[in-house]
Amino acid sequence: MAYTVGQVAKAARVTVRTLHHYHDIGLLSPSGRTPAGYRRYDDADLERLQHIRFYRELGFPLDEIAAILDDPASDPAAHLLRQHDLLTGRIGKLQEMVAAIEIAMEARRMEINLTPEERFEVFGDVDPEEHAEEARQRWGDTEAYRVSTRRAASYTKDDWLRIKGEQEDWGRRIVAALTAGTPADSAEAMELAEEHRQLIVRWFYACSYEVHTGLADMYLADPRFTAYYEKIAPGLAEYLAEAIHANAISRA
Repeated sequence: MAYTVGQVAKAARVTVRTLHHYHDIGLLSPSGRTPAGYRRYDDADLERLQHIRFYRELGFPLDEIAAILDDPASDPAAHLLRQHDLLTGRIGKLQEMVAAIEIAMEARRMEINLTPEERFEVFGDVDPEEHAEEARQRWGDTEAYRVSTRRAASYTKDDWLRIKGEQEDWGRRIVAALTAGTPADSAEAMELAEEHRQLIVRWFYACSYEVHTGLADMYLADPRFTAYYEKIAPGLAEYLAEAIHANAISRA
């Protein structure tokens, strides 16, 4: 069966621009063309794209993915087995990371030293202590938790209003990029992902690229965090997660 570039992009949840880029670098070339010259992909192309996406999720650069997939000694079963092993190892690593990191959304809700009136002015009707106990249980013995709670406790109302303003400004700009169809692995989106990381560093705790990608995975794995970003704009959780991973790979 043959598919258009638009059908493939929709099914694989990638942009048409990404598919064009993969074609340009020889990573994924469509197997055919229409009489008018338009790209046509077949089932084998879709299978290769699935492998590409798996390896991208695992942090492999595109040139390494090409080398792996074009290795004549490999086969589809070997690719699946390799991906299974890599994903299993990553799950274990993420489980360990969860115990050692604090996320910005939780950090801003813990030990906030404001009067009830100031809290309402900053947070409205959102209870900043809603998940505080859960956060203490999950990360209370980590350095990130101790640093973030200590810093949060020292902030004044003006500090929190400044944090809120910076986050809202960043939010408007990343939603604009998402709405405009800017690819998550573009320079613009990766710069917004870097700003997201720097907000955490500036206001809460040292957030390495490894920790940042762990947060990105959590935004998708935990329905509460997914809902938080989806409420801002549909598709934002996945878009931000992809941009964070692309940024980490680019700057590593």
